[in-house]
Amino acid sequence: MLCKMLSWVPRASLLAVAAVAVGAAPSVPAAPRTAPPLQWLTPAVDAPRVSYHGFESRAAGTRVSYHLYTPAAYARDPERRFPVVYWLHGSGGGVQGIPQLARLVDEAIEAGRVPPFLVVFVNGLRLGMYVDWKDGRAPLETMIVKELVPHIDATHRTRATREGRLLDGFSMGGYGAARFGFKYPEMFRAVSIMGAGPMQETLTRTPRASRKQVDELLQEVYGGDQTTFRAVSPRRHAAENAAVIARDSMVRMVIGSRDETFGNNAAFHEHLVGLGIPHDWIVIEDVGHDPMRLLQAMGDRHWAFYRKAFK
Repeated sequence: MLCKMLSWVPRASLLAVAAVAVGAAPSVPAAPRTAPPLQWLTPAVDAPRVSYHGFESRAAGTRVSYHLYTPAAYARDPERRFPVVYWLHGSGGGVQGIPQLARLVDEAIEAGRVPPFLVVFVNGLRLGMYVDWKDGRAPLETMIVKELVPHIDATHRTRATREGRLLDGFSMGGYGAARFGFKYPEMFRAVSIMGAGPMQETLTRTPRASRKQVDELLQEVYGGDQTTFRAVSPRRHAAENAAVIARDSMVRMVIGSRDETFGNNAAFHEHLVGLGIPHDWIVIEDVGHDPMRLLQAMGDRHWAFYRKAFK
């Protein structure tokens, strides 16, 4: 779930040890360490058909970057509007994976396996979890859903309807795709959830992080509150909107058989079954927690979901 848990997550500050010299005033305890600034602007990626953009976010209080893949048809047919895939990356920032993913998409479109579409590579921060943080420091959900999506529709030639939007993501991004897709079914018709996490009911243990790292994540993002974690979870959103999702949404879950998060994903799959939400449950044999291996092993099964969504 939380591959590459990162050192930037704040630790408790060390207590200063006061040294008192003869005749000198006591030393002042060191100030608590402050969290480093959030990376709302990522480095630009140099990749074919990928461009770097930004917009002013009121929620974040600063400019936020994103990358955009545009197919060759976008330039060839200036009157045409295109569906959009919102790609939500896993922990670590996701910038390094953009060239490979864009190349995979471009090859599939050029080969005619899927109709042309745009891909927005969302900036979800290094460990943003695609939620509005409880302390307000990182309003990821508000920034993406209320600002980025309207900005994309206003700035680029999109099919600005729920039928023209597909959410896809891996690991932390799969968790984010499930959250947005189930909370906002009126905005996103198709939801792809790959190697997702954290999909469990409480954030106490996870197979890809230590207990200390999990505690730090719970504190940083959810204010140390399991009630908050449960309130914003895809499990809760799926239950709240089950009837709407079941009636008119496309959902799939993809997981590698050797992925450490397999058990949590299987339990979430059963949760959707219990709610009566139709979905594809795809297990890829002999693949672990690796997005590119997962996509490559899926082959045309991956694009079949896109074809059905964008027909």
